[in-house]
Amino acid sequence: MDGTTVGLVAFASVLGLLALRVPIAFALAGVAAVGTFVIFAFRTGSFTPERAINPTTSLVFSNFYDLVHSYDLSMIPLFVALGHIAYRSEITTRIYDAARVWLVNVPGGVAMASILGCGGFSAITGSSIACASTMGRICSPEMLRMGYDKRLATASVAAGGTLGSLIPPSVLFIIYGIFTETSISKLFLAGILPGLLTLAGFLFVVFVWVKRDPSAAPVFKGTLARGDRRRAAFKAWPALALFAIIIGGIYGGIFTATEAAAICVAVATIFGFAQKKLTLQGLIDSLRETALQTAAIFIIAASAKIFVAFVALTGVAGSIGETVTAANLSPGVLLLVIALVYLALGMFLDPIGIMVLTLPLMIPLVESYGFDLIWFGVVVIKLLEIGLITPPVGLNVFVIGNVVGKEVSIDKIFAGVMRFLAVDVIVLLLLILFPIISILIPATMR
Repeated sequence: MDGTTVGLVAFASVLGLLALRVPIAFALAGVAAVGTFVIFAFRTGSFTPERAINPTTSLVFSNFYDLVHSYDLSMIPLFVALGHIAYRSEITTRIYDAARVWLVNVPGGVAMASILGCGGFSAITGSSIACASTMGRICSPEMLRMGYDKRLATASVAAGGTLGSLIPPSVLFIIYGIFTETSISKLFLAGILPGLLTLAGFLFVVFVWVKRDPSAAPVFKGTLARGDRRRAAFKAWPALALFAIIIGGIYGGIFTATEAAAICVAVATIFGFAQKKLTLQGLIDSLRETALQTAAIFIIAASAKIFVAFVALTGVAGSIGETVTAANLSPGVLLLVIALVYLALGMFLDPIGIMVLTLPLMIPLVESYGFDLIWFGVVVIKLLEIGLITPPVGLNVFVIGNVVGKEVSIDKIFAGVMRFLAVDVIVLLLLILFPIISILIPATMR
């Protein structure tokens, strides 16, 4: 049986299973195992299943083992643990507290502080959904109590939560680096300028929104006590210190991304206990949550590794590459097609699922066009970031919807998100037209 045909049928099967709500790990590994069995069973022309058992089990177990024993993968539990420990130590929320105090008298200041808080949270945890969930519980209810427009109070946090995809450390960058065999440290650095550019764009949206409709963000009428701003800024130093360790250490060549994660976990734990914000039970709970979250990511990644090996066996990636080459598509048209694919999938699937499903096909294709994989990684992550707030299934929007409950309907949150989505599209175009935005910092890395 022709391998390319099996490969195309396998992709269609995975999409069908995902539409039926089958967990992506089971869909990828199951289809890959069945597809591999079919290829080897029909290799001689007739159906001989006994010849397919050993090759199939070898492909499944060897790739699962290789992925789980990957050194780079050890970053994921470390950064996940850092996020949980930093949250329980109140490190991740102090940037928001400081920004809220400093911007409280600025029109739309609390919404701006929420976005800055999301950026700070993202710089430690690396998870967009966790950022939206945590900051949503803190920021949106406060803005609603202050009389903010419901769309602004929810959309600003839903959009701000997506910053966790680009601002390092990012779990998506780690997975991309593992599957494309590119430097994760350079990917982290490549996400800095695009992340800051997106953050600045979101702040501009709030500014324009409130400028055109002052009633959307009532101005704070009270007064701050003397020294409040100074104290709030000082309390934010642990979060800034952790970010400096991660970025400064990697950029300066002092240590690897994995070592940076381990050091930050130790620093956050010591700080939490020293400030009496973290208890032994809190540390145990953080590690338990880390184990559960990491296990889920590992199972998906391992299943994706099996699927990648299966795709290589079928040769479907090469066939698609030859078809695209024969079509003589320009680089611009190819990028447009890739962007449309990711945006379409982003409406229905989670970011990790989209990445592990598409990379086996996309990477050989973009390599044949000579694209820089670091730059392409930033573009992919930006597309996945956009998918988190794209209707009808923007995960961050539904996370915020669960936080605020019936007080704000999902359609209102989506209505507010559209303004931030426009900025995301502009930033995406800038990243595509000016690759230097992504590769400038990694190019100067020691």
